[in-house]
Amino acid sequence: MAGLGLGGLGAAVRRRGGPARNAAVERRNLITVCRFSVKTLIDRSCFETIDDSSPEFNNFAAILEQILSHRLKGHITWFGYESPRSFWDYIRVACRKVSHNCICSIENMENVSSSRAKGRAWIRVALMEKHLSEYISTALRDFKTTRRFYEDGAIVLGEEANMLAGMLLGLNAIDFSFCLKGEGLDGNFPAVIDYTPYLKFTQSSDSISSDEEELRTLGSSGSESSTPENIGPPFIMDENSWYNKCKRVEQKYRLALEQKGYLEELVRLRETQLAESVSQNKLLLQQIEDMDLAHKMEKEQLEYIIVELQDQLKSFQSLDQLSADVSFSQTSLDPGHSQDGKQDGINLLNEGKEDTPSLLGLCGSLTSVASYKSLTSLKSSEYLASPTTEMTSPGLTPS
Repeated sequence: MAGLGLGGLGAAVRRRGGPARNAAVERRNLITVCRFSVKTLIDRSCFETIDDSSPEFNNFAAILEQILSHRLKGHITWFGYESPRSFWDYIRVACRKVSHNCICSIENMENVSSSRAKGRAWIRVALMEKHLSEYISTALRDFKTTRRFYEDGAIVLGEEANMLAGMLLGLNAIDFSFCLKGEGLDGNFPAVIDYTPYLKFTQSSDSISSDEEELRTLGSSGSESSTPENIGPPFIMDENSWYNKCKRVEQKYRLALEQKGYLEELVRLRETQLAESVSQNKLLLQQIEDMDLAHKMEKEQLEYIIVELQDQLKSFQSLDQLSADVSFSQTSLDPGHSQDGKQDGINLLNEGKEDTPSLLGLCGSLTSVASYKSLTSLKSSEYLASPTTEMTSPGLTPS
């Protein structure tokens, strides 16, 4: 009885854990395939333009539609019935806050009537505008609206939602070109994902050798009782396998050759840009050197002019001081000859204003105090002696 009870409990746990595991595996598969499809689109965009005829884009659009439709709630009618919804109903409400959005434009499209077709048109327009990641991020941030449209366990409500917005950001580097009147907008048929481009089976070397040994064993065992027609099929299969391997190698070679040409063109473009930058840098350096040289010459000229102006200012100040001293001394010694002294001082000042080194040296010698005192004493003695001599001479009589 205890064994039966434990067995029943384990079966119940497995039954309860089965749906949860299936939902987690489904979410993980969709996110993984979406990442692969984005990488495939980026690789393909290096060689050709992505449009509606591209199988990589059609697969990506189907994957994104499956992700946005995962566990989407139905619409409850007035009679209580639940009608199916499209992910466009959620996008139309959650992406209204995106600046310069295309929601109104898609709503007013005449050739698109069904909700599913409008959602597919929105995917194409958002890719051409390079705003698909921004739309998804804005919609996921509106958690209240997302909870209203989706059930528990949906991809947009789990941790995978942040991964989805991040991986879609790489599509902004691709230039898409779509026709919004094509068959891809037909909303009558559901989107189907093609998983074959993302399935890869790698056979180990041990497995290949065991297959060859098995073929040899089968050939040797059946050689006695079989006809050449019976031996033929293994060799035909072997030829087909070699042919498929050669085709795969050829495809890889062509892909590598295309990538090599793209990289060579990119390197050539970068080298041209680098050469232009180097030449521009040399021109700028030469201009800077010329400007520095011109500034140095201008600075030297200004310094020379300043020195000349300072010398002239000093000479003018010394001449003004000398003229003032001479006029003062003449006035104090002989008031009657003040006018003559002023005139002599003015003439001396005019003569001293000649900008010659000899006169500047002479003016400098006259400014010394000792020479000036000797000159003043000499003139005063002459002026004092002359009136006495005139008055005591016997030849002069007063008139």
